[in-house]
Amino acid sequence: MMSDPENAYDVMAAAFSEQAIRKGFIRKVYGILFIQLLITFGIVAIFTFVKEVKDYAIRTPALFWAAFGITFAMIIILSCCGEIRRKSPHNYIALFLFTLSEAYLLGTASATFDTISVSVAIVVTLVVVLALTIFAFQTKYDFTLKGGLLMALLFSFIMFGMFAAIFQSHILDMLYASLGALIFSAYIVFDTQLIVGGKHRVAISPEEYVFAALNLYLDVVNLFLYILTLVGSRN
Repeated sequence: MMSDPENAYDVMAAAFSEQAIRKGFIRKVYGILFIQLLITFGIVAIFTFVKEVKDYAIRTPALFWAAFGITFAMIIILSCCGEIRRKSPHNYIALFLFTLSEAYLLGTASATFDTISVSVAIVVTLVVVLALTIFAFQTKYDFTLKGGLLMALLFSFIMFGMFAAIFQSHILDMLYASLGALIFSAYIVFDTQLIVGGKHRVAISPEEYVFAALNLYLDVVNLFLYILTLVGSRN
């Protein structure tokens, strides 16, 4: 007679434990993401507002290619090497190097736009990300089942980008940036629900906090670049 209550208690205890682990995982991911964005937009602001830094970056293309190489290497390591990605402090070091390199690349890109455009793009990006995060947490619609569709859209978007690069025009550039902003907005909702887990059919493991932060970070910086293209005025 005591087995059923005991089993029910064990189930409830396991559920509470799982919820506590998931909440801790969510806090860790967004804590990492906050630091990444703080570093990134801080460096972007330096490139935008400090003329000496901007001029030095333009005169030193070797730094750009070094940052590009580090970014490429770190994203391969963090994406493909599960042991490194899940082992501290190696994962934090790799993520920090990636964030610094990516921030430098974004800084050099932002330096080609005027300061008002960059400021507006940062604010708009943060507002959109906040709104999409709240939506992802609250909506009953499960975006985690749409990973295949999003991948197909991203592949089609890349093909369209090649077409736009060949047949260059302002209209194609604006259309490309608009589609990019929409696709990465959808990815923000998708990756957020993977992190939240719970009622969603697919969830990312709590061990993958660095990988989860990396995915969200890439979504945000891509969204920023496309918004900057839409609202920006080049120097």
